[in-house]
Amino acid sequence: MPKRILEGVVVSDKGDKTVVVKVERTIVHPVLKKIVRQSKKYHAHDESNAYKAGEAIRIVECAPKSKLKTWEVLPKASA
Repeated sequence: MPKRILEGVVVSDKGDKTVVVKVERTIVHPVLKKIVRQSKKYHAHDESNAYKAGEAIRIVECAPKSKLKTWEVLPKASA
């Protein structure tokens, strides 16, 4: 089964080796038939503490690393 990859923005980098990432989605409301935005925050493992608040990053599913962390940051693509 492939691992999910999500894109979001870092909202907190205060934890050691942890970042909190806000991921926004757009859905069609079932009753109003309007497009609405939903957001959810994920705790992700950042081994090198390389990411700061405000940065756009990608996260990928992994085995649980702690009670809240089941995602890890994908490294930046080197160009």
